Amino acid sequence: MLKLMKRPHLILSCRTFYVTPKNNCEDEPIERLSCVEEKIGFIGDGNMAKAIFKGIVNKCLIQPNQVNVSSPYIKNLDVWKEMGACVSTDNAEIMEISDVVFLAVKPHILPEAIKNIEKSPHAANIKNKLFLSILAGYKISKLEKMLSCFEGARVVRLMPNTPMMVGAGCTAFCPGHGVTEHDLMIVRAILEATGICHRVPENIINAVGALSGGGPAFVYLMIEALSDGGVRMGMHRAMASKFAAQTVMGAAKMVLETNKHTGQLKDEVCSAGGTTIAGMHELERGRVRGSIMNAVEASAKRADQLGGQ
Repeated sequence: MLKLMKRPHLILSCRTFYVTPKNNCEDEPIERLSCVEEKIGFIGDGNMAKAIFKGIVNKCLIQPNQVNVSSPYIKNLDVWKEMGACVSTDNAEIMEISDVVFLAVKPHILPEAIKNIEKSPHAANIKNKLFLSILAGYKISKLEKMLSCFEGARVVRLMPNTPMMVGAGCTAFCPGHGVTEHDLMIVRAILEATGICHRVPENIINAVGALSGGGPAFVYLMIEALSDGGVRMGMHRAMASKFAAQTVMGAAKMVLETNKHTGQLKDEVCSAGGTTIAGMHELERGRVRGSIMNAVEASAKRADQLGGQ
């Protein structure tokens, strides 16, 4: 066993656009936590775990040494040590010393990992933990049954995305049985420190994950394609990539800040007989809209499949 190591520190009809009103990310208690005193554990050391860690540390919600991380691969823990986290190759040890535990392993790995933790000498001390699951497809009922071996376990299911790393995340969450008001305050503090959040019913959480969780990858593909188009027409790659990324960011900001429907914003760019409408025609001929919708659908269905395995 590796000893714990620390480092210092829409609706379209007759061209009428209906806009969804702005709303807060939470209906529940409005009290907010400026910092989290609980120790945070990560069972799994992947990109999503790193994104959450960097997001909450950068906003000073926690200190790096409040974070405990486990991985079966010692080499993978080096970067966590450099960031100031405590690390171990023993999942049970990390779970024992943490108050809030992110389940951040691959979905097919979790059942065996829980079985091994249950057999560990540390298992008797794993009580009253708040488990935050980022596993695609895993329903709360399945998680609660799997974690029932740990006294007082509460479960909140999350669907985060990697832009949390830069404070621009978009996360949906759904609490299970026994989750307390303070638990929700911790969850909300973590998620709001890394972007925006919204509580949703569990029956749409896979759809949310397909849209916002997989969405960044789809957008990166679009940015790359925009950049390729610029290069095709004579721009240098560095400039084309920077302009493409800034264009996407600017367009997204227009949606969020003007509260206008995307169809209206599109029409404001497409002047009669102009260059943009010519480009839009090509996108419609290429069925880009349908392809993106199909990508979200395929991702959501895959999450359903993973949950059933």
